[in-house]
Amino acid sequence: MIATLRVLLAMGSLQRLFPLWIIGVVVLITFWNVWLAVAVVYGAILQFVVEYLMHRFLLHREPPTDQSRFNALYRSHVGHHEFPTNPEFFTGDDHWYAVRFGLKSVAIHTLLLWPFVGLSAALVWACVALFVGSISAFAFYEYCHTLAHLKIPKGWFGQKVTRSHLIHHFQDHDATYHVSFGMGWIDRLFGTKYDQDTAAARYDRDTILSIGMDPEDLRLVTARKAFGLPLNPRDRVKPSGAD
Repeated sequence: MIATLRVLLAMGSLQRLFPLWIIGVVVLITFWNVWLAVAVVYGAILQFVVEYLMHRFLLHREPPTDQSRFNALYRSHVGHHEFPTNPEFFTGDDHWYAVRFGLKSVAIHTLLLWPFVGLSAALVWACVALFVGSISAFAFYEYCHTLAHLKIPKGWFGQKVTRSHLIHHFQDHDATYHVSFGMGWIDRLFGTKYDQDTAAARYDRDTILSIGMDPEDLRLVTARKAFGLPLNPRDRVKPSGAD
C-alpha cells in the first residue's frame, strides 16, 4: 500500500485537485443536510461513469494520422498500453485537465439546478457533488489503477483489481474499460463485459499491447522516440504479477 500511495502522491492531477476537495469538504460540513449526502453519492457514480466513457471513447479513439495529435494520444494512453509498468505513463501529462473538467462540471450543474433550488443551494450542491464525490471517486480510480500495475505483494483486494484490469491490457483491449473496483456493472450496462470466447476470437498477440495497431507503425515508432522509450516493441516491460 505504501508503494501505491507514494505513486499517487506524486501525481500532478491529484495534487491540483486536492485544494478543490478541501473546499468541497468545508462546504459539506458547513451546509450539511441529507441532500448533500445524496450529492456525494451522485458525484461518485457520475465520476465512475465518466471514467468508463473517457477511457472507451476518448483514450481508445481511432488513432490520429497527424503525428503531433497522435503523440498527444500516445502520451495520454497508448504509451501506457505499450509500457504498462512505467509509472510515468499511468496518467497523461496535462495535470490541469482534471481541474478544468471539474470546474466546468460545477458550473454546468449549478446552472441546471439554479432554476429549481436557487443559486446558492445549486452552487453548494454542485460543489459537494463534484469536489467531494467525484474527486474522491477519481482518487479511488487512480489508487486501483496504480495498484493494478505495480509489481508488489497484493492481498485479496489488490489481486481482484489487478486481474480485472490486466484483462483489458493483455487479453482484450476492447472490453473491461472500467478500472475502479466494483464498477464492472458499467461494462455490463454498455455491452463491453469481458467474454472469453469473444476475446479469443479477436486476440492478436502482435498488436494486443499497441491497442490493435501494428507495433511497427511509423506513428508508434516516432512517438516512442519522442518520449525516450525503447524503439523495439519487444523491449517493452513485461506485465506485472498479481502476487
